[in-house]
Amino acid sequence: MTRLRILHSEAATSFGGQEQYIYRMMLAMRERGHHLEAVCQPHAVLTERLREQGFTVHTTLMDGPVNFVKGVATIRRVLRNGRFDVLNTHSRRDTIVAGCAGRLAGTPLIVRTRHLAKRVGSLLSYTIIPHRVTTASDFVRSHLIERGVKPGHVATVYPAVELGEPPATSTLRQELRLARNDVVIGCVAVMRPQKGHKDLIDAVEPLIRERPNIHLVLVGGGSPIFEQLQDYIAGKNLEKRVHLMGVRRDVPNLLAGFDLFALATRQEASGTVFVEAGAAGLPVVGTNVDGVPEMMQAGVSGLLVPLDDQAALTEAIRRLIDDPDLRRSMGQAGLDFCRTQGRFGPEAMVQRIESCYTRWLAERKQ
Repeated sequence: MTRLRILHSEAATSFGGQEQYIYRMMLAMRERGHHLEAVCQPHAVLTERLREQGFTVHTTLMDGPVNFVKGVATIRRVLRNGRFDVLNTHSRRDTIVAGCAGRLAGTPLIVRTRHLAKRVGSLLSYTIIPHRVTTASDFVRSHLIERGVKPGHVATVYPAVELGEPPATSTLRQELRLARNDVVIGCVAVMRPQKGHKDLIDAVEPLIRERPNIHLVLVGGGSPIFEQLQDYIAGKNLEKRVHLMGVRRDVPNLLAGFDLFALATRQEASGTVFVEAGAAGLPVVGTNVDGVPEMMQAGVSGLLVPLDDQAALTEAIRRLIDDPDLRRSMGQAGLDFCRTQGRFGPEAMVQRIESCYTRWLAERKQ
């Protein structure tokens, strides 16, 4: 196996699924013996997390025309001095800044990873600046091909999901002072409008009104949605039954305290949290959008409902609450799909991206 020198770039400063994808990719590829570095903005959470793991992270501001010029010069220097084989960009902004630097530096292979499910406008950062593209799901790959990217120039590399052994116990119920017979519907997602937190609250509300033992736990942060949800929950007088946990770094511990997982996402390139929930042995309820169906087995490990169908979402959650045997069987199916089959582990991710890099580097030399 050829040891590659790879530079990842990312302009985003928050830490969501996309940044988690880069973080896990870099850890897994380093484990395989490749040399990895990154270029990020100085105030990015990813900068801090990667440095904690011992990676070299170069920093440059990427906003605005002045920083564009400075960023291109900085990244060009990094690429030339480091003699990198591959530049892998991730957001539109860093694809333009780092991609232009890569072109000027003569980097052998520039790859853009598309993480989002929304429609693509300009193809500049998919067909003109980078040489090749990877996507987080087949749904996104198909969309890019429809828009004009050559099929041989774009490949799906599913995100790696942290699949450590689930904890034997959880502190969640103790923290929230819940009874043994309380049923916990859990959701883990960064608080952005497209994640559908309000839709989920609206779907669970009738169940909470009907039954005294139903609780909804929302894990994640992000202004201003977090504060808006606080007000929304207070306005419905649901503070004792809908719990906002904020940002947590012990998600496996919290998942172990859920009875089922639900996310009413409106847009999702892949939705790795469905895999994390399945790997924790939880049945999942999701919206039938974008890449979500690839992250679960509808009717086997969980239930899919149409977007904007609140009654169907309520009914799917009710069905799992009412049928503990179904919860157990779907949870077991989720364990098998997410863990045993190896589709979402770091090894599968590394093998896929390695084969893409080596194949595309060989094609570029022809």
